[in-house]
Amino acid sequence: MIQSRSWVAAAVLALGIVAGSAILANSLIEFRAMERVVQVKGLAEREVAADTVIWPIKFNDVDNNLTTLVANVERKNEQIQAFLKLQGFGQNEISVAVPQIVDRQAGYYDPNANQMRYTASSIVTVYSRNVDLVHQAMAKLLELSKTGIAIAGQDYDSKPEFIFSGLNELKPDMIEEATRNAREVATKFAADSQSKLGKIKTASQGQFSISDRDSNTPYIKKVRVVATVDYYLSD
Repeated sequence: MIQSRSWVAAAVLALGIVAGSAILANSLIEFRAMERVVQVKGLAEREVAADTVIWPIKFNDVDNNLTTLVANVERKNEQIQAFLKLQGFGQNEISVAVPQIVDRQAGYYDPNANQMRYTASSIVTVYSRNVDLVHQAMAKLLELSKTGIAIAGQDYDSKPEFIFSGLNELKPDMIEEATRNAREVATKFAADSQSKLGKIKTASQGQFSISDRDSNTPYIKKVRVVATVDYYLSD
């Protein structure tokens, strides 16, 4: 008899749990159905000037005599450094890479090997935060040609790189602007749907991106960030 009563009590308890779960599930479904959310994105952009330049000055040379070739490369490197110092750059802004020398007869086929045996390339690099001074020096680079130095300006590893390093100073204002723009979009959406804009449900900040404004002005950068915000809506 006692076992029978225990079984009945357990069954009643189980039914109660199932019924309670069903009621709770229905409540959650109803709550979700009443929850209205709109997701919007806000954009903030800035155009800024680069504040750092990495400027590689590359030249190539050839000769049949290795010793002569090395001497010519060293002399031209010294001439380039002298030119840069004359333009106003300090020695701490100038670095010289180890020249690359190729022997065209060193065990591999080269259709031009019957011309000059040795070829060399050398790069003198300027790393400066004086962007205007770099522009002025670039405009005078042709003067090096008068001393017999042919600058390889079209090579992929001889193009100047302009950098903007002040992103941290822009971040607070740009995030605020992106969030404000997102709210303006959400407010208009709420008005068009005859709703009221509520509090923020979730918000996420996209990554900042820095790119050239265009291919002709790599020293002007475009900084961009997008904020994504979810707002509650109510009638």
